[in-house]
Amino acid sequence: AAAVKLTRGPVFDAASVRLYLDGAVYHGAARRRKTDMDQLETDRILQRLIKTAFYRAAVRATGKKPVWGALTGIRPGKIATGLLEEGKTDHEVVKTLMKEYYLSPERAELCLDTARAGLEAERSLKARDVALYVGIPFCPTRCHYCSFVSHSVEKSMALIEPFLDALRREIDAAGDIAGRLGLNIVSVYVGGGTPTTLSAEQLESLLKHLGGAFNLSNAREFTVEAGRPDTITPEKLRALKEGGVGRVSVNPQTMRDEVLQAIGRRHTAEETRRAMALVREAGFPCVNMDLIAGLPGDSAEGFARSLDEVLAFEPENVTVHTLSRKKGTRITLDNTPIPSEEAVGAMLDYAATRLRGENYRPYYLYRQKYIAGGFENVGWARPGYESLYNILIMEELRTVLALGGGGVTKLVAPHIGRIERIFNVKYPYEYVRDIDTLIARKKGVEDFYARFFG
Repeated sequence: AAAVKLTRGPVFDAASVRLYLDGAVYHGAARRRKTDMDQLETDRILQRLIKTAFYRAAVRATGKKPVWGALTGIRPGKIATGLLEEGKTDHEVVKTLMKEYYLSPERAELCLDTARAGLEAERSLKARDVALYVGIPFCPTRCHYCSFVSHSVEKSMALIEPFLDALRREIDAAGDIAGRLGLNIVSVYVGGGTPTTLSAEQLESLLKHLGGAFNLSNAREFTVEAGRPDTITPEKLRALKEGGVGRVSVNPQTMRDEVLQAIGRRHTAEETRRAMALVREAGFPCVNMDLIAGLPGDSAEGFARSLDEVLAFEPENVTVHTLSRKKGTRITLDNTPIPSEEAVGAMLDYAATRLRGENYRPYYLYRQKYIAGGFENVGWARPGYESLYNILIMEELRTVLALGGGGVTKLVAPHIGRIERIFNVKYPYEYVRDIDTLIARKKGVEDFYARFFG
């Protein structure tokens, strides 16, 4: 149990917290001199005081200092961005994050690096630049840790063609809207699910339709998640390449077969090796590979071996996720044992040291609920290979026009800090059934730009 008290005096605002744990009481307090500011900023300050007081009490109760200190949000880099925009130096930003938010030095540096990447991307963007996302909610099988909206093709093969027919209709409608509004597509991302669950012919048709409905001539990048190595074939890679794709993701998650088996991935490390050979042979200029720290059956040493092998492929991007025990996943429902917080921390520390040593730099960052050890997910890139889409979606710099199953259109007016969302339904059968309603909802894009862009 906890008791929280907020006091607003003539000079200071103060918060105090008492935590009751195992018959003991732990105290935490924080205060700040009052300044003249608007109500919204005042509310933020008061919330931060309460969080800080709670953090101090929790540290006394547990004897542990979380690497992310008192921060609880999913986008910690935004704090560093705000500090840089105020004119603070790199040193001042890191110092503020450590002193006021209690971040570890390593996490403060992560925030600074990703904030700088976001600001660099922002400087390159114009008002009507947008990203385009297409969601393909099908996978070969469902992984035990997965909470994404996806159907196993073992159970829903018959839904693929009706889904694609409906998707083409949404693509046409959204393409018309983008053309009328003069939206400039700077990034295209086809995700899921696993888009390469589709056949080579289906991929070819989809990408051709997408290119016919939208003007993609100014797109700086075109990504397709070829995430599952067991879905990658020469024919599919040829269809992607001919469709204009320049960036693909091959996501082993681990290079240890016993861990792959434990998480329900029906492929082997050897299939990842073969897939990467095919991708390199096909000549894609940018490849991303994902790993997950904290998977069942893994260890700090095993994770290190996986990362070392991934780096031997010399991918331009490496994304290091931390396992999140989300509701509804097999890992959560079965209460599957996972590595300790200390082991996960060791995995991430090794990854950061090794990646920086190989000239990768962190360029986007986010945290999630239920994430193991309270850690983070980080995208690393060789200089010049940062994914603009990942920066746009995490830093909320520009609109992301989302199509397909589970797509969430995020409408952004950066000049006034306004964000609105339009949701597509999650599952393929709902998407097919409700496609007319989903297309009608896209009128909200036009309304948003009429209200905030003139």
